[in-house]
Amino acid sequence: MNSDEEVVLVTGASGNVGREVVKALRNSNFRVRAALRTLDERGDGSGAFDEVVHFDFGDSSTFPAAFDAITSLFLMRPPPLSDVDRYIRPVIDYAAAIGVRRIVFLSLQGAGRNLLIPHTRIENLIESSGLPYTFLRSGFFMQNLDTTHREDIVAYDDLFIPAGAGRTAFIDTRDVGEIAARMLTEPGHEGQAYTLTGCEALTYGEVAGVMADVLGRRITYSDPSLLAFARRMRGRGHAWSYIGVMIGIYLTTRRGLSGEVSPAAAELLGRSPRTVRQYVADYAAAWQKPATTGPSA
Repeated sequence: MNSDEEVVLVTGASGNVGREVVKALRNSNFRVRAALRTLDERGDGSGAFDEVVHFDFGDSSTFPAAFDAITSLFLMRPPPLSDVDRYIRPVIDYAAAIGVRRIVFLSLQGAGRNLLIPHTRIENLIESSGLPYTFLRSGFFMQNLDTTHREDIVAYDDLFIPAGAGRTAFIDTRDVGEIAARMLTEPGHEGQAYTLTGCEALTYGEVAGVMADVLGRRITYSDPSLLAFARRMRGRGHAWSYIGVMIGIYLTTRRGLSGEVSPAAAELLGRSPRTVRQYVADYAAAWQKPATTGPSA
């Protein structure tokens, strides 16, 4: 490796956002190192990785190889990990100790004032570390509808989400990835916290209407209680700590704190961010019901 080469370590590189960060970095002069908990997570898009390295937030022995000679770090908290001091603080401390030049942290809209989410704690740790940082305080990802909530939409034609009548300024992870790549490779964003949203704020009832229109079938929004939501997520094997973070996020929505539409994404992209309608049209196949076969003759 050229000693002058800029190397970006992307955590969560196989996930919804990390995958898009890697794609957006393809044409940059930076070398992309994908940090994966298990190497069989390469999956879609692995061909874009210049390097793949085993990295585990809970295993400090994986840090040296992952961080070797890196200049920039894209940090995102794995959703199941809510214990910031146990899993995230050691990574921040290690990055500061080796002198990483730039850290871009995927935070959450409202972080800084919402103490129910771990992102606020992580932001505080990064600020106190002395690392040059940029916080991307993202709104709710559209792609959560084709991952976390896909099963309910496919099986029951329902958005089983406890968000009340609150509005959400959804953003597409493809736009977040493009912005993150720019923050990792461009100067002038140090010390900044950008709130990233789409150009509209919708209720989940309105999202259901958009999905019904695009998909051509009835989609409902049942707005379950927090308890009913927790029980269903637990029944699907999710840890209580993960469920607690999700509930904290949806409580923010229920209280009307997720509907702020920020101009930052459009300014950083140099264009309008994608709309929910565009997203649903692009991902329509994700919610297609499985084909049924009739009885054999």
